Amino acid sequence: MSAKILIVTGDAAESLEVLYPYQRLREEGYDVHIAAPARKKLQFVVHDFEPGFDTYTEKPGYTWPADLAFSEVDPGQYVALVIPGGRAPEYLRNDLELRKILKSFFDTDKPVAQICHGPLLTAAVDSLRGRRVTAYPALELDMQAAGATFQDAEAVVDGTLVSSRAWPDHSSWMREFLTILRAKAPVT
Repeated sequence: MSAKILIVTGDAAESLEVLYPYQRLREEGYDVHIAAPARKKLQFVVHDFEPGFDTYTEKPGYTWPADLAFSEVDPGQYVALVIPGGRAPEYLRNDLELRKILKSFFDTDKPVAQICHGPLLTAAVDSLRGRRVTAYPALELDMQAAGATFQDAEAVVDGTLVSSRAWPDHSSWMREFLTILRAKAPVT
C-alpha cells in the first residue's frame, strides 16, 4: 500500500495548481486524494497573464471530482498535504473542518506544499508565524501580517513547509517538495 497525500481545494482553485501536483505525485507512486467542502464535481479556473492587465485574468478551467468532504478526512491517514491556490483559499479558510485538518498537519510536522493563494489557509491557522515563505506576490503584506518573512522566489523551503508563487514555478516547487517527501515519507 502506497503512502497517501491529501490535496485540499474547492471551486475556483487554479486548475494547474491542483492537477499538476495531483499527477506528479501519482507518477511518483503516492496515492493522492482530493478533499473539498463536499463530495462533488469541482469547477477549477485558469489564471493567465494578459498584456496591459495589472493582474491576472480568470477563465473557466477543468472540472474534477472531490474524493471526499473535509468532514470525512482523517489527517492521520496521510503523510503530506498540498494546498493549491486560485480563489478557493479565500473562502475555504472559513471552513472549520478544513482548519482542523490543516492544524493537524502542522502539529505533527508533516510535509506541506502550498502555492499562490494557498498560504491564506495556513495563515488562518497561525502556522506561518516565524517562517520563511513565498506566495503570489500580491500576498506579501498578508504573509507579513501572518508573521512570516516573505521571499519572492520560485520555491521557499522552511523545515517541512514548501511554498511557491504560482503555476509557472511548478518544477521548482515539486522538486523541493519531493526531496522532503522522499526523506520523510518515501513510497513503499
